[in-house]
Amino acid sequence: MARKTYQVIVRGRFAPLDDEQRAALLAKADDHDVFRAKFTEEGTVTYERSLLAFTFRCLVPATDEDGEAVVIGKAEALAAAAVSGIGADYRDLRSVSTDLDNIKIRRREHRYS
Repeated sequence: MARKTYQVIVRGRFAPLDDEQRAALLAKADDHDVFRAKFTEEGTVTYERSLLAFTFRCLVPATDEDGEAVVIGKAEALAAAAVSGIGADYRDLRSVSTDLDNIKIRRREHRYS
């Protein structure tokens, strides 16, 4: 079975937060800044201090038989666990995936005069 890797971005909204959850998330906000985001198999949660929405980035290994729905399902399960791990609930998940094998790198031609 051939292995593939998908890069997945899951976006969602925080479910209504109580004062304690808000304080805890704001205390950790610098650790979840977008500039710290990475695509890893564990995934990375980022959010802004407005605490309205979050983004989760991850890499999902898959086989040729796994369809996009399976990959997105795995990514959304990871996102749900990550958001729960930082002390919040979620809603309205939307995801997009990219098969890294299908990315074509266009190299710029260098012209020397």
